Amino acid sequence: MLRRKIYDRLVEWKNKSHGSTALLIDGARRVGKSYIVGLFAREEYKSSIIIDFGNAPRDILDMFENDSSDLDLFFAKLGAFYSTRLYERETLIVFDEVQQFPRARQLIKYLVADGRYDYIETGSLIRLKKNTQDIIIPSEEEHIELFPLDFEEFLWAMGDEATMPLIKKCFEERKPLGQALHRKVMNDFRQYVLVGGMPQSVLQYIDGKNFEASDSAKRSILRLYREDVSKFAPGYEEKVYAVFDGIPAQLSRKEKKYKLSSLGKKARFRTYEDSFIWLNEAMIVNTCFNCTDPNVGLALSADYTTQKCYMADTGLLVTHTFMDRDFTANELYKAILFDKLDINEGMIMENAVAQMLRANGHKLYFYSRNDSENRENHMEIDFLIADGKKICPIEVKSGNYRSHSSLDKFRKKFSHQIGTPYILYSGDVMMRDEILHLPLYMTQLL
Repeated sequence: MLRRKIYDRLVEWKNKSHGSTALLIDGARRVGKSYIVGLFAREEYKSSIIIDFGNAPRDILDMFENDSSDLDLFFAKLGAFYSTRLYERETLIVFDEVQQFPRARQLIKYLVADGRYDYIETGSLIRLKKNTQDIIIPSEEEHIELFPLDFEEFLWAMGDEATMPLIKKCFEERKPLGQALHRKVMNDFRQYVLVGGMPQSVLQYIDGKNFEASDSAKRSILRLYREDVSKFAPGYEEKVYAVFDGIPAQLSRKEKKYKLSSLGKKARFRTYEDSFIWLNEAMIVNTCFNCTDPNVGLALSADYTTQKCYMADTGLLVTHTFMDRDFTANELYKAILFDKLDINEGMIMENAVAQMLRANGHKLYFYSRNDSENRENHMEIDFLIADGKKICPIEVKSGNYRSHSSLDKFRKKFSHQIGTPYILYSGDVMMRDEILHLPLYMTQLL
């Protein structure tokens, strides 16, 4: 059983809502939505019914279409069909994969108003226009997102509940962990980067620390994503495939902005915009936008035509990069484990940072300025995060990096706006050049 932080948020919702709202859990396919909701239902309620709209029988769909105006009859039929007794205020009804049947989502308004039972909806692609165009979105929904396991959850899966509290203490006090402990945690972090946070992959790995079994699970997930594209992106699926397949090559570049010219000489953003949106809404990628003027805020000056596309799970990126070869040909596993990365180090570790920042609630932004006439004005800042009214620039570096010229120029240009500048790298905690250096595994604490 995988312990997930979202479970505590579900309990909090139940205790605060008392049936006044439904909870909508959004997340990529295979990220563990159904599992955690099923566990929550068994542990926290007297009875529950889980309706999987990805495979719901016609009788159930007919009930939603024809019997929902009479809720007494509706609940009587629902309980009879699933052979489950419904208890007022002690039963949870789950609409799993609700995006497949928008009519059920629209009904939430009336079910919540009825007040007899609690409701959770789970889904992916639930924000796409095609899944909401014919319904009124219920205002009674609370919305949370489920991401792949973060590093702390991965450590829990490995049976380690002692390390992260110490990491948090060192982060708060700005103190190094020390050589021996830092080396151990970095070794665990490298395993996390390779395995990723998709539950199937983690479960396969912890059963004997088998990277090949983990890789096989990730390949199945990537194939499922491709099947979803063919089903849910009709008319532009080839463009989605092209963008998705190009992600590893784009991230391996020194400047990781997605270059549409790689998809064709005449490729334009307007013709591929729906493809980027689809991948982002499916939560398969984490999109990072260029913030052109941090003086006026991150979202306000975002250039949505200039973006970086990170995989939502770094373990999936590792497998996606070598999807055309079998596991034994994937030299990334050995390179990452033995800290021998070179050209791919920036791609893998920067993707891991994006994943952890996004899971911690940050929208992703970067800063890029090109000046062909004066190279001194050229700057590339990997990430920008807000800290109150201040902007914190983040650079992701290798352990033996030599300079941080872009960060220095950025701090000078936006000195009045700068909060704490960070360098995330494979070394231990230290303050140097008025920049806080943090080990990569502390990203999730920012």
